[in-house]
Amino acid sequence: MAPGRSTARRWLPVAVAVVVGVAVIAGSYAYVRLDTDRSDCVALDVLSSTEKNVLVAELADRYDSSRRRFGGRCADVTVSGLTSGAAMEALAGDWSAQTGGRIPRPQVWLPTSSLWTGQLRLRDQAAKRAEQTPGSYPSIANSPLVIAMPATKAKVLQQRGLGWGDILGMSGEEGWGAFGKPEWKRFTFGKDNPRLSTSGLAATIATYYAATGTSSDLTGIAVRQPEVTQFVRRIEANVSHYSDDSVDLLRSLAAADLSRVDGAGADLSAIVMQEELVYLYNEGRLSPHPGDRPHEPLVAIYPKEGTFNLDHPYVVLPDASDAQRAAAADFLAFLQEEPQQRAFAGLGFRDHERVATPELTAAVGGHEAVGMPYFLPPAPAVVQEILDSWATLRKKANILMTVDVSGSMVANTVGAHTRLEVATAAAAKGLRLLNSEDRVGLWSFSSEKQGSGDLPYREQIPLSRLDLGAFTDRLDGLQAGGATALYATVRAAHRYLLDHYDRNRINAVVVLTDGENEYAKDDNLASLLKAIELDPDRPVKVFCIAFDKGSDLKTLDAIAKATAGKAFDAQDPQLIDEAFVKLLSSF
Repeated sequence: MAPGRSTARRWLPVAVAVVVGVAVIAGSYAYVRLDTDRSDCVALDVLSSTEKNVLVAELADRYDSSRRRFGGRCADVTVSGLTSGAAMEALAGDWSAQTGGRIPRPQVWLPTSSLWTGQLRLRDQAAKRAEQTPGSYPSIANSPLVIAMPATKAKVLQQRGLGWGDILGMSGEEGWGAFGKPEWKRFTFGKDNPRLSTSGLAATIATYYAATGTSSDLTGIAVRQPEVTQFVRRIEANVSHYSDDSVDLLRSLAAADLSRVDGAGADLSAIVMQEELVYLYNEGRLSPHPGDRPHEPLVAIYPKEGTFNLDHPYVVLPDASDAQRAAAADFLAFLQEEPQQRAFAGLGFRDHERVATPELTAAVGGHEAVGMPYFLPPAPAVVQEILDSWATLRKKANILMTVDVSGSMVANTVGAHTRLEVATAAAAKGLRLLNSEDRVGLWSFSSEKQGSGDLPYREQIPLSRLDLGAFTDRLDGLQAGGATALYATVRAAHRYLLDHYDRNRINAVVVLTDGENEYAKDDNLASLLKAIELDPDRPVKVFCIAFDKGSDLKTLDAIAKATAGKAFDAQDPQLIDEAFVKLLSSF
């Protein structure tokens, strides 16, 4: 779910099916509210991370309807959803401004991991204010980080007792040949961007722990050691691209599996993710036809050094009154009781004591070692140092950005600005996520002037090391006019990157358009999709942004999926900044 999206609820009067985001837990819970006078109930606002907020809201309905009392009082629990990172930023800043006033400030926060409570503590310290999250907190559920692999490939590695470096650090060139499978070619894996995703952050921290051979007390000095940075750089070199959302990637994988065609993820040997997501994928919860299990399931591999646990802490914030603290304590006790823990298990979580159900273990196909160590969260300052280090060590990119400058980009406005002005401003903001070691080129496209013999696309900046100032100036200077030669531009840009392919970089085309293909000289979508179809040995991925309501999102999605890329929906112009941040976080 997108940062900032909220889900608020009150209570449902009769039978309620427990809907959990991507799944429906079998069974429903019939109840009728018996106590109609709830004027003395304590109002308790709970903010949950978005992978579990719908489930927590349904459990809160069950709680509110249970006639449960504490100290002679009842509680009325309301649940909203917000990603952990966005919630941390809002709690650290101006809550109302950063949430748009859509979400009440919570008394209880349920992030994905205690990593976020540490980052909030760091922000509070920097601002010289009282810490909002000074302690450690109980869990309501758990999910360890795993390396998920297709069953066929996992079978080759599973019995070898391999670690993070052994698996993720396989030579990109020799790859599967080192394990007697040269026909599988290069080894590449997917992971979330650690600046956007809890699992991406945890995966990056786990890599540093594996590099140091420890499971606790990671220090800034250790993070900076040359042998540690070399280890991390070797692993990052095998990243296919950084995802903004593993769930979207898994949905695409599920669709490709059911259709028996290569596409999204065809170049991936593994994905680093929460165990919970492996469960959902294998149970068919992420399928385009919910309940249809994949032909080839994923298998969870637990690295020999140990792994990171996402502990889903229950955090009572200091703004809570004494009555709200009592209500929060009772709601925590309720969530940790067996019926509610079964509901979490139905979503693929372990219980609040880290115990997995037999059904979960069987579904993920993993063989967790007895006594497997869990990495302890580093100090918040060390986590920040890891993020700063990762920005330098991450895999660099070759990006060709193509911007639609057809007439509609200036004929239509967004507020006081043209579409082109809004789009190029968003692109300039997003480019700040890259650095000068990335190579970025810029093309504009519309259609050639009649009788000119020109191509419908024009190079504005050659593929070269990013000079943010010069790139922004060139974006600002783009002029619009003509029709939209979408297919011809994508075809040519893809060929250009194949001709300038760099095996040590992520190679990608970025397409921004507000329309659909209007170029008669190249109007065969099937031909385009075949031409750009992913080559797992030399992947060039296409990422698209559908801007404003005139854009052809369905076609852009087909183009992106043919290359294992992704289309981002900014048909609501207010989403264009967010779309560019997510897109450029793939690199």
